[in-house]
Parts: sequence; structure tokens; C-alpha cells
Amino acid sequence: METRRNTALVARFSAYETAVEIGIGRRPGVAASLADAGVAVAATDVADGDDVEVPAAVSFVRDDVVEAAARDDPGDPYDADLVYALNLPPELHRPALDVAEAVDADFAFTTLGYDAPAVPCGTEAIPGGETLYVAREEERNSTA
Repeated sequence: METRRNTALVARFSAYETAVEIGIGRRPGVAASLADAGVAVAATDVADGDDVEVPAAVSFVRDDVVEAAARDDPGDPYDADLVYALNLPPELHRPALDVAEAVDADFAFTTLGYDAPAVPCGTEAIPGGETLYVAREEERNSTA
């Protein structure tokens, strides 16, 4: 489903060549739109593939970000320029950031709306009164 929030997130994230969405669940709108925009998108979730909605253009791997953060190498699904999550609960902020740091990816997320971020981050207002938290962002592809 297209929403103002999703449209803004896709506009913000479409500059990346590769992205992984942690916890895609049953709301694949951002991942699908990013794939349509030419971003190579992967998605992970603790649920089985039958219990999540993943568009054909998005690769899916059943994985737990907490376990991925504990591994020496989080794994191929996380090998991306951007790691992002939507409606990420606070107990997953640190593991997701750890995964992004391990693969040298940027990390951005939204919360359920009432949760404060559990990791240091900057904020960006997005439509609908929501906030995008940017916990890790490197300057990439600079033209010098």
C-alpha cells in the first residue's frame, strides 16, 4: 500500500544500490517500491516465508537479527549499502545497528511511534508525523 510515509522512505532510500529490510512482516510496500526503483532489496524476518509477504523482486531469508548480530559475519542477506527497519521495537535497535556496523552499511529505522530510540541517532521528519532515525550514515559515492 502506498502511503505518504512509504513514498518518502522510498525517495530517501532509492539512492542506495542495495538494501536489506529487517523484519519485513506483512507490509512489503517499501521493499517492493525500492525494488521497482532499481534497488537490489533483500528482506529478513524471524517468521517463515509463508507468514510474511515478500514481493518476487525481493529476496527473502528467514533470520533473526539478534542472532545475526552475535555472529562473526552476519551473513549474506545483510551485505548491503543500507540496513533499514520499519516499526522496529527498541530491543532490536542495538542488534540491527551492530549488524549494519559489521557490514559497513548505513542504518535507518522507524519505531512504533511511542518508542524512543535505544541507540544514538539523528532524526528526520517524514510525512504523517513520523520520524526516521538515522543511526549510521556514511558519505558514499562522493565525487571528488
